[in-house]
Amino acid sequence: MAVLAPLIALVYSVPRLSRWLARPYYLLSALLSAAFLLVRKLPPLCHGLPTQREDGNPCDFDWREVEILMFLSAIVMMKNRRSMFLMTCKPPLYMGPEYIKYFNDKTIDEELERDKKVTWIVEFFANWSNDCQSFAPIYADLSLKYNCTGLNFGKVDVGRYTDVSTRYKVSTSPLTKQLPTLILFQGGKEVMRRPQIDKKGRAVSWTFSEENVIREFNLNELYQRAKKLSKAGDSIPEEQPVAPTPTTVPDGENKKDK
Repeated sequence: MAVLAPLIALVYSVPRLSRWLARPYYLLSALLSAAFLLVRKLPPLCHGLPTQREDGNPCDFDWREVEILMFLSAIVMMKNRRSMFLMTCKPPLYMGPEYIKYFNDKTIDEELERDKKVTWIVEFFANWSNDCQSFAPIYADLSLKYNCTGLNFGKVDVGRYTDVSTRYKVSTSPLTKQLPTLILFQGGKEVMRRPQIDKKGRAVSWTFSEENVIREFNLNELYQRAKKLSKAGDSIPEEQPVAPTPTTVPDGENKKDK
């Protein structure tokens, strides 16, 4: 069983892994990495390259190149744990369709207070964060499916507007793993957020998948409620906060979302 369980898990994850690796920027990264090795190691391509090796072999790495490659590999692995064997390119910014309102340091408070009958889901993100860029198409797809009169989606760049991160207590430090952060606002006030924060100010591990967001934020319930009120032509009443079952997060403990 100790051998079969990992093998079954690997076979089960092959379709998702293949779709992830089939993205253009990962394919380009693999191609560039392979091209460097071919040019540097394959005769006769490498015969014309300069070398500082004592044996004069231009088709092998000298000590300086080895040190540089080891240093770059360490930097890549520290920045992105997925890049354990490939020096991958940074994912491109999402430029597809979406129903999302972008806030700055002034408009976010004004919009939340303007109509307290509207429920807002706001993503606090930073353009330099790979996790935020990976979540961008998922969040855009959710906005296309669930945006309506009484349920709106917003985003604010806390990497640019640092005072917003302070006001809403979203740390931009890579060590805290709080980016991206999703906050649900009802009546102009915060009802819940993901990821949760433990007593040491670190984010509790949470997977930003479409299924998790729909389940944790009760999007189907919020959407149906807003649509019914919109069709009836009535004003949207103050909504009761829709929050997950309260959970206690032990100090320093991370919970993996199942």
